[in-house]
Amino acid sequence: MPSIEELPAWSEPFNPDTRQGLTRLPALETIDREWAFGGATGEGISVAIIDSGVEGDHPAVRGRLKESWSIELQGGEAKTVRDPVGGDLFGHGTACAGIIAGMAPLVDLISIRVLGSDLKGKGAAFAEALDNAIQRPVRVANLSLSSKSDALFPVFHELADEAYFKGVVLVSAANNVPGPSYPSLFSSVISVAAHGDPDPWRFFYNPKPPVEFGAWGVDVPVAWRDGGMTVATGNSFAAPHITALVALLLSKHPGLTPFEVKAILAAVANNERSN
Repeated sequence: MPSIEELPAWSEPFNPDTRQGLTRLPALETIDREWAFGGATGEGISVAIIDSGVEGDHPAVRGRLKESWSIELQGGEAKTVRDPVGGDLFGHGTACAGIIAGMAPLVDLISIRVLGSDLKGKGAAFAEALDNAIQRPVRVANLSLSSKSDALFPVFHELADEAYFKGVVLVSAANNVPGPSYPSLFSSVISVAAHGDPDPWRFFYNPKPPVEFGAWGVDVPVAWRDGGMTVATGNSFAAPHITALVALLLSKHPGLTPFEVKAILAAVANNERSN
């Protein structure tokens, strides 16, 4: 078996010339997109955005930011503190929030800031933020970031398991370059990479993980800091498209487990179907 370093780029299965490998058996007959998402708005679903912060008054966020927190490292320990001012130190978190709010307009967003103005952060802060989201609990967490720390592997593995058993769906962007990063590699997490079709509702299921889903992440118009907009590319912007779909699905079918959410997404993905 090849090592992770030898695997192709995570986005490769979703390129137009390789999609034949995504062909699946016919979808479950009783499940289609109307059943899954039809009429859903995301109402009643809380989504944590663990990122660089969220600019709550940005028009693209639609007033859906309900709480802002940040993680501070004090004496080597990570602590969650209220962030009354809120805001986004980079723009990355606001971009994710705008995508989610654009597709699920009545979702409740909770920002937990772990990344600074250089879009960097500590793995310990990331783990604390994820634990905070799970303990609330939110229903969905958007993780457009990752940790490469092997030392934190068991920490993130335990958190991913806890989220799964508490019914919290973790949607994580795969690392933009091949290599181990967490928690996207864990089987209970919905891992996402980018495709280039400019359609927020078009997504694919990959039957050969580690990355499982492909969503629009190339040249995506996104919200940015200071009320601005930009065009961005990366798995970071594919993940919130799937997060939004999960929020819609859960708002219409609130009793679903993370396993059922993943199975339904696979069933209604845009893969070609074999006869």
